[in-house]
Amino acid sequence: MRERWQDRFRAGSVSLPSWAREAPDHSLFRSNTSGTWELHTWDRTTGHRRQLTKRPHGTETGALDPAGEFVWWFDDTDGDEFGVWRRQPFAGGPDSTPLPDLAPSYDSGLALGTGGFAVVGRSTDEGFSAHAGTAPGPSRTVYAHRCEGWVADLSDDGSLLAIAHSEHGDSRHMAVRVLRLAPAPAPSAAAAQQAGAPDPAAAGTRTEAAATVTDLWDGPGLDLVPVAFEPGGHRLLVLHERRGVRAPLVWDPFTGAEQEIDTGLPGELGADWTPDAAALLISQEHRGRILLHRYTLATGALTALDVPPGVAAAASARPDGTVEYRWSDSAHPPAVRDTSGATVLRPQGPSAPPSVPVHDAAVEGPGGAIHVLVSLPEEGERPYPAVFVVHGGPQAQDYDAFLPDVAAWVDHGFAVVRVNYRGSTGYGAAWRDALEGRVGITELEDITAVRDWAVQTGLADPERLLIEGGSWGGYLVLLALGLRPGDWSAGIAAVPIADYEASYADQMEALRAFDRSMFGGSPEEVPERYRASSPITYAADVLAPLLVLAGENDPRCPIRQVDNYLARLTELGKPHEVYRFDAGHGSFVVDERIRQMAAELDFALRVTGQREGARPGSL
Repeated sequence: MRERWQDRFRAGSVSLPSWAREAPDHSLFRSNTSGTWELHTWDRTTGHRRQLTKRPHGTETGALDPAGEFVWWFDDTDGDEFGVWRRQPFAGGPDSTPLPDLAPSYDSGLALGTGGFAVVGRSTDEGFSAHAGTAPGPSRTVYAHRCEGWVADLSDDGSLLAIAHSEHGDSRHMAVRVLRLAPAPAPSAAAAQQAGAPDPAAAGTRTEAAATVTDLWDGPGLDLVPVAFEPGGHRLLVLHERRGVRAPLVWDPFTGAEQEIDTGLPGELGADWTPDAAALLISQEHRGRILLHRYTLATGALTALDVPPGVAAAASARPDGTVEYRWSDSAHPPAVRDTSGATVLRPQGPSAPPSVPVHDAAVEGPGGAIHVLVSLPEEGERPYPAVFVVHGGPQAQDYDAFLPDVAAWVDHGFAVVRVNYRGSTGYGAAWRDALEGRVGITELEDITAVRDWAVQTGLADPERLLIEGGSWGGYLVLLALGLRPGDWSAGIAAVPIADYEASYADQMEALRAFDRSMFGGSPEEVPERYRASSPITYAADVLAPLLVLAGENDPRCPIRQVDNYLARLTELGKPHEVYRFDAGHGSFVVDERIRQMAAELDFALRVTGQREGARPGSL
């Protein structure tokens, strides 16, 4: 009989549906109901839903054009995140390549205008570029630079483009530029007929750099995030951190006028426009929760929306004045609701079984109080076998949200401890940036402080204490086993950075730029910093058994550097197991996610002696 934890992975789930600006009843959402996370369309007038994509490794990214006539979706290969944009009619039909002269790249943003007009952001080894064109037809390069950036938004009339850029050399702290786009000629009939079959000998896109209207930059160490132009206008909503935490401002790129939004709310704020541009929908991130508010621009009035405590992971204001949001907390699975109290979109299939609520703790660390989230099993007693589930990013955070993997650990009798270490978002810019120059070392200091607290308070059994994480979390697992070998009974590292120098050489350029910003240079410029922060440096010191999960096509934590680390462990005779899968940086296939979770649970139960016939520390 299938175990309860698997039902949470298999349960139907849907994302918050987006909607077309000029056709609000045309919506797009992601769902796992086919067994793979794919894009689906939804006609709210008729109630008809249609699965739009069907690919072996699933589909992550898509967008509706303003008229709701076409869906654009990003087509990569085997989960490697390297591909091209395609589009399909909302009502169904064949896929086409709307801007066929654009070669494959990593996605760096998409902005859609009317009449098939689009601006595509591309990231390659040459840097970031933005390309404008009208489908089906050729594109023209309107921006290109060696430093990274991304396409944010088009004004409704298509004349203005907002991008984030890092021409100053720091991709972790962006600047904002508004460009004026010259009108593009309509494609000829011949071009339209040939749009699906570009000339392989074509020299590439035309370069017609757009005129800069103005830039907004707050200086070194201060990030700016362009969100969206106001509906029907040219003012731009931007997120800034001038007072140490993220907050919104409304900026007029022509006059330079700024309206900083002072809500008085604690935590970090996100924002988006309401369709009438009269107000902002404010998302408040504070201590692992996200609540929603409405801010009226003319009066400064702030109104809390009726959203339960937990995490409103995504939200959108509709033309009728309601706000739709996707909500969950640690005990309750996700639901798409609106502020009228209605359930907006129900997934097909059975619901996920609930889990346990989370408990908050504050642990004093070397950089200040660390926010910790603890989930306890319903049976058993202290000290529990425990697993530290370390989040990725590092620019991310752990929330009081429903997670099937956390619930699976709890079902198997483990206490789960999650640490919003320095480097995490949600606690201010200084907390997020504290890892710079001491990458990995800083985060591990905080994890160690919480580990010691969990043992000293009797929460965690030090003889049955695991550390687990994926991506940046997997990287920190490997560092923890090498730098603090006596602290952990075992480690589980999914899609980790394991050999930082080799990872830097093989990963996408956007991540190399991110690394240079964190370390203060490349491996050639500051080799000692990369060596000090690289898990392979400490492979000889690893004592605990280790399970590594790795994606063959991973562009973020490439397979070669994982293989380097595994070969070093083998050479040293260190106990380890490997689970390889045919995908990229994780998987969108439900059965594959279950297989990976099963591998982790089996390993953990064996090494902690909880699987029959096993003894602690055995493989």
